[in-house]
Amino acid sequence: MTPVEQGCIDIWIDEIVSCLKDTETGEVKETVVFKIESRAYLKKFRQDNGWHINWNEIPRDVEVYALALKDNNEIQGLVGVKNDANSYAAYLHWACTAPHNNKHDYGRQKYTGVGGHLFAIAADKSVQ
Repeated sequence: MTPVEQGCIDIWIDEIVSCLKDTETGEVKETVVFKIESRAYLKKFRQDNGWHINWNEIPRDVEVYALALKDNNEIQGLVGVKNDANSYAAYLHWACTAPHNNKHDYGRQKYTGVGGHLFAIAADKSVQ
């Protein structure tokens, strides 16, 4: 058995909402979750454009899920989940809101609720 690297979760859960809430209008926007299968597609989510890591470089055994707006599929956050069948669990590898939702780094936030949704996706994958 090899030791498992453990880290720290540093994410702000700003609000628990049923979907995402537009910070300007208060409108609640429905969301969808989908698995990103293509590493080439992940190349556009990079550290140098606000996504904190280069998502196409994460380990191959980590599945990446996108949280997007239902009406236009605009991605609001990404979460990487690694399934561990031996533990009957899934590990959260990384979670990151879209730069336009990160008020701590960019001073503004388009939608609230992204952090809570990303953790919910990881929890759902663990239950599955």
